[in-house]
Amino acid sequence: MKYPKWIFINSGAGSPAFNMALDEALLAWHSEGLIPPVIRFYSWQPAALSIGYFQNVEKEIDMEAVDRLGLGFVRRPTGGRGVLHEHELTYSIIVSEDYPEMPETVTEAYRVLSEGLLEGFKNLGLDAYFSVPDTEEKRADLKKPKSAVCFDAPSWYEMVVEGKKVAGSAQTRQKGVILQHGAILIDLDAEKLLSVFKFSSEAAKERMRSKIPEKAVSINSLREKPVTPDECIRAFKAGFEQALSISLESYNLTVQQLADVKALEKIKYGNSEWNFRA
Repeated sequence: MKYPKWIFINSGAGSPAFNMALDEALLAWHSEGLIPPVIRFYSWQPAALSIGYFQNVEKEIDMEAVDRLGLGFVRRPTGGRGVLHEHELTYSIIVSEDYPEMPETVTEAYRVLSEGLLEGFKNLGLDAYFSVPDTEEKRADLKKPKSAVCFDAPSWYEMVVEGKKVAGSAQTRQKGVILQHGAILIDLDAEKLLSVFKFSSEAAKERMRSKIPEKAVSINSLREKPVTPDECIRAFKAGFEQALSISLESYNLTVQQLADVKALEKIKYGNSEWNFRA
């Protein structure tokens, strides 16, 4: 059977601004029919805090701690909460909203696209599943405000292992295209994560400190043998091919495409006006 061809980009370590600029550029190119759908893997240099599109930096983020720790900082084009990108594999998916059999609703499209994550975790020998609220009370709870810290609770169709969230993802739709990206935790430094957020009190911070080990888990905390980034890339690349019934072909940016990404990085994601807007 011949599978649809998507392109695969393993862009390696990039600055926070470059990483977000490339995701946005891929969305734009796909919307214009210049490239097929995309699966991309990347990492962050330096390690960085990314915040959701709607988050308020002054109220939620301790920028002194971010600077003290030498972390990068960027606002994502997607929603969600703050994520510390350090010991992880980050993925992004770019695909048209009208792709064959792609559900119209955000929640169901998220489930379909995240099947690749499910298969990836299985390829690493982990018993992963989707978290789906099974009562009206739990469904109502999802609508309540959460903390600024991502990984504080599994939500609709989040990947869960032994009741703990292992991949945080966010999605946006622009120009008829879905961009979904997220963090696959290889290791987790809970104290560093806590240190970059503001809390209403020390008691609130302590409550979050106690919740993180219960709600967030890294791949290496579940395996006897630590996983390498290359193992993760192979496992999740195969997972997306399996789940989406696609064939991934490696792709390198052209000189012009790279220049376009660098320009977007400079004018938007590397710009304080974007990152620190109220």
